[in-house]
Amino acid sequence: MDHEVELTVPASTAPQAPAQEEAPASPPPRSRGADTRALTQVLFGELKELQPGTPEHDRVRGALIEANLPLVRYAAARFRSRNEPMEDVIQVGTIGLINAIDRFDPDRGVQFPTFAMPTVVGEIKRYFRDNVRTVHVPRRLHELWVQVNSATEDLTTAFGRTPTTSEIAERLRITEDEVLSCIEAGRSYHATSLEAAQEGDGLPGLLDRLGYEDPALDGVEHRDLVRHLLVQLPEREQRILLLRYYSNLTQSQISAELGVSQMHVSRLLARSFQRLRSANRIEA
Repeated sequence: MDHEVELTVPASTAPQAPAQEEAPASPPPRSRGADTRALTQVLFGELKELQPGTPEHDRVRGALIEANLPLVRYAAARFRSRNEPMEDVIQVGTIGLINAIDRFDPDRGVQFPTFAMPTVVGEIKRYFRDNVRTVHVPRRLHELWVQVNSATEDLTTAFGRTPTTSEIAERLRITEDEVLSCIEAGRSYHATSLEAAQEGDGLPGLLDRLGYEDPALDGVEHRDLVRHLLVQLPEREQRILLLRYYSNLTQSQISAELGVSQMHVSRLLARSFQRLRSANRIEA
């Protein structure tokens, strides 16, 4: 026989009907940023008192990294146009964040985000400079490309359209050729497959339009050389070579055709080859 069990919840712990008050909203961005800065300051204070290499030091250091990851994501977002996986960019930026944490001195009175941002951005830029670019470009051209890219964005916002090459050149006080060179250098960040279709419908890919080495080209040169050397032989030897190698007659058939012995045909062939080799060495 089953027994029913009645559970009695104390009034103090029983769930109450929701009041008309709304649930607290998530803190605004400024509040979250202030909380992160305050937490970072406290953690750096603890880190300073700990011995490097100890488990407690590693724990506080890890907490500092985790608390400041939004700073890395903010810096990585500036490179979203590079078409590189954002996870890779954030990972590289995190390396810069760790380096900044290890070098930061809270006693200098500088806020950690101010100190860390150049290190994070520098690490990401170094990654793009050394690993991502498919074609190496001179450093000056790369730095100028950054200015061209920034000027293009500013002028696009100001004009409501894509600026011309001359407008970008006037803005940066450089020549139009330098602007075009920078634009070409910017393409080194993006590799295009040879099999990718070109712009426009029905156009073949670049691979389909590339030339290839025709093995018959060597034959053209060889035939021209043989023709040049053959005219230097006596007429009868020319005829014997043509009958043997162009008409595919045997030596017996050639001897019957010319009315000479097969042995004589063999001697004439050997002499013709010797003359052709000698002439070829002289020509070379």
